[in-house]
Amino acid sequence: MFLKELSELSGVSGNEDMVRDFIRGKLSAWGIHHDCDALGNLYAYKGDGATGAVGGLMLAAHMDEVGLMVSAIEKCGHLRFYKVGGIDEQFLVSCPVYIGSAGISGVIGAKAVHLQKKEERGKLLEVDKLYIDIGAKDKDDAAKVIKVGDYVSFAARTATFADTFKGKALDNRAGCAALLEILQRDFPGSFTAVFTVQEEIGCRGARAAAYRLNPRMALVVETTIAADLPDVEEKDQVTLLGKGPAFTLQDDSLIAHPRILERLMTVAQEQNISCQFRRFTGSSTDGGAVTQTREGVPAGVISTPCRYLHGPASLLCLADWRNVVEVVDGFINSVLAKGL
Repeated sequence: MFLKELSELSGVSGNEDMVRDFIRGKLSAWGIHHDCDALGNLYAYKGDGATGAVGGLMLAAHMDEVGLMVSAIEKCGHLRFYKVGGIDEQFLVSCPVYIGSAGISGVIGAKAVHLQKKEERGKLLEVDKLYIDIGAKDKDDAAKVIKVGDYVSFAARTATFADTFKGKALDNRAGCAALLEILQRDFPGSFTAVFTVQEEIGCRGARAAAYRLNPRMALVVETTIAADLPDVEEKDQVTLLGKGPAFTLQDDSLIAHPRILERLMTVAQEQNISCQFRRFTGSSTDGGAVTQTREGVPAGVISTPCRYLHGPASLLCLADWRNVVEVVDGFINSVLAKGL
């Protein structure tokens, strides 16, 4: 199902090469025509060759993950960094990371609590108080293997326990893995699956992809917040693990097209798949960028619920993910057979 392989790849926004190369290798092995644009979006054309799906159905899942970028090397050899995408700083202290194309190992550090002043204790550490330690003796030693501008990704390992999968970058490697499952199947018509770039820093790839394809409709395959945790009230839990795929009604950039939403719900009901609505209107996805392209594109979003999103390690329910694949499969077949 490729979740493990995709999760373990480094692909911070703007540096999606490893993820794109992995997916491209699968498409080549399966004989699926594909190409890339100048931004790095990867297009997989299912059906009648390279042009059969243009102007039709577009599926999208973003390849990039949140991460960091080296901003400076201190005299002592420690690295300062920027955030790339939305990351909660409370996850970062003591987090192992990989840096640059060589995957240099490092650990995010901060002033030890017993050295902090009274007014510093209990405060959330901000990025300018953190650094990456690679064990370098000094700046010159660090500069032998690191340069300013190097990307930094989390170094979490994957694991499966019961029906739960743990890994980094599940937002949105879970969506990429779902599209790869879909692309191995047969369908009665054509569509384009786009693996987009730079979603985490403004949905930039999806906007370019939708402009290029000019689709009649689009379905974005995403991951979303599951906050079914002990200290979160039920009304604020957004989605729950194990309760099925989540449909977006509205977010900061999108109101789901009613006919797409209705079709998704119908397909799920026909397959006896339990689904849920995403109870949160904040944040944005590629869906919003797609809807605002050219004269406008009807779009919807289906997501796999995921705990601890944008952290070094996240959790998803494999049954939820498998059911996302089945609902997307049913949606494609329904739209190709009957239109919207």
